[in-house]
Formats: sequence, C-alpha cells, structure tokens
Amino acid sequence: MANKPTILNKTIIAKSRLFRIESLDIEFSNGQQRNYERLARGTPGGAVLIVPMVNSETVLLIREYSAGVHRYELGLPKGKTDAGESFFEAANRELKEEVGFGARSLHHLSSFSIAPSYLEHMTEIIIAQDLYAEKLPGDEPEELEVVPWKLADINELLATGECTEARSIAALFMALEYFKAH
Repeated sequence: MANKPTILNKTIIAKSRLFRIESLDIEFSNGQQRNYERLARGTPGGAVLIVPMVNSETVLLIREYSAGVHRYELGLPKGKTDAGESFFEAANRELKEEVGFGARSLHHLSSFSIAPSYLEHMTEIIIAQDLYAEKLPGDEPEELEVVPWKLADINELLATGECTEARSIAALFMALEYFKAH
C-alpha cells in the first residue's frame, strides 16, 4: 500500500458544543490532491462503550432516549472520556452514572471507528466485571432503565428492533465470543 496521505491544510468550517466539521486538503503519495470533510469531537479525548457483565452470561443494557432517531433504544452504557481520565476510569465513571454499578475488573476488548471515512472519533470497548452497587450523578435528563439480558440471546434482542446502534451490536457479539473463549 502507498504511503499515508499528507494533510496540507485543516480548516474548521463549523463548530457546535459537541462537534466541529473540518475541511482537510489532502495530498496522496501519487501527487493527487483532494478535499475531504470530517466530523471531529469538539473537545479532546475519546469515548468508551461498556459491556457490564453481572456474570459470564448476563449483560446489563440501558434504555435511553436517542435524539438522532427520536426514540428510546436499548444499548450499552457509553460516554466520553473527561480531561486527564483514562479509558478505564471513564468506563467505571460512566457505568456508575448510567447503570448504578462500578466494576472491580475492567478489560479492554477492542477499539473501533463508527465511520472512518468521515468521522475522527474512536470508541474503546471495555468489559466490566465483578460489579458492585455505586451510583454517581450523571448528565442524563432522566433516569435510565437498566435491563438485564442474556448474552447468548443477542439475536432475540436484535429481533425486537429496540437495539440498532452498531457499536452496541458489535460489542455484544465480540463479548459473546470473548466469553466463549475464556
């Protein structure tokens, strides 16, 4: 494969509280130049998606309002990392805020992008085990419903139509394979 393209110029063309849209002037190793736009986070840091396991068979999902599709969705707890916070610290904090549990054991399962062609954002997938009750105040506008689900029954979850977020679906299948091997 050719060398990675060079970013010749980066301009912020729009900005919101959460995101910025960047225009990138790119030069490829063969001399071709193109302009791309990408969506970037408005603040530094990354994101975590947590797979909270009650035991090796049962995961805790949350039901929360998703403004992008204007409905309630079942999915995994998630959130951004705060300044100076590790992925593990962010995962445990988000777990306490959204689910009301902390985890004594955190395992980094994988990292992935939702749309690498136009989204700068990466998500770290963290398995949380050995849970204990602890609630922290979060930034959600309403209490989130916690729904236990058998990991082996992921296909039934998908058949309900309530879980459509690709990150949650991928992480659930990855966790299922992880627990089969461990």
